[in-house]
Amino acid sequence: MPGKVKLHYFNGRGRMESIRWLLAAAGVEFEEKYITSPEDLDKLRNDGRLMFQQVPMVEIDGMDLVQTRAILNYIASKHNLYGKDLKERALIDMYIEGMADLNEMIIIFPWHPPEEKAAKLALIKEKTTNRYFPAFEKVLKSHGQDYLVGNRLSRADIHLVELIYNVEELHPGLTTNFPLLKALKTRISNLPTVKKFLQPGSQRKPPLDAKCLEAAKRIFRLP
Repeated sequence: MPGKVKLHYFNGRGRMESIRWLLAAAGVEFEEKYITSPEDLDKLRNDGRLMFQQVPMVEIDGMDLVQTRAILNYIASKHNLYGKDLKERALIDMYIEGMADLNEMIIIFPWHPPEEKAAKLALIKEKTTNRYFPAFEKVLKSHGQDYLVGNRLSRADIHLVELIYNVEELHPGLTTNFPLLKALKTRISNLPTVKKFLQPGSQRKPPLDAKCLEAAKRIFRLP
């Protein structure tokens, strides 16, 4: 019997947070092996456990999986969150690639110098309200169903709700004009596994603060 899933990353959101969300939504228990120093990262590299010398890395089913998309694809496929056929999977892939474009802007936002943050935040707001959220609102309106694809829960719904939470942390009013997205957020948030993940004290990480940012810079030897 395979052991518990283990996540190797620093104690922050970054590129591991979507993996935490998906595992939690699927009801998969996992433990975290935090990288707390450059030496911890060096050990994983020297032990040959990081194929491309970088994290996130997830121990699952006897594998050391790296590359965020590959990890998410495996989890979604294993837990029946990736559509029922190739067409549904293509739609899910298309939607989550769009989400990833916006989420990438949010992930790197704390890393920008203070003098650039106002302009970067304005760009995130513009892309959210004029490009990405209207597209997903249109999808939900077009079929009138509770979920993005196939009228059943998929990774696309989970990733989108994570994105909505991330956007609202930056600016709470950005979902005001998107009632179907707000309804989706409520629906997914009330699923028992997700509801548990959203509770205080769960394995969900808070937004990256200055202390966590400095720790990440030290661990990854960034200027």
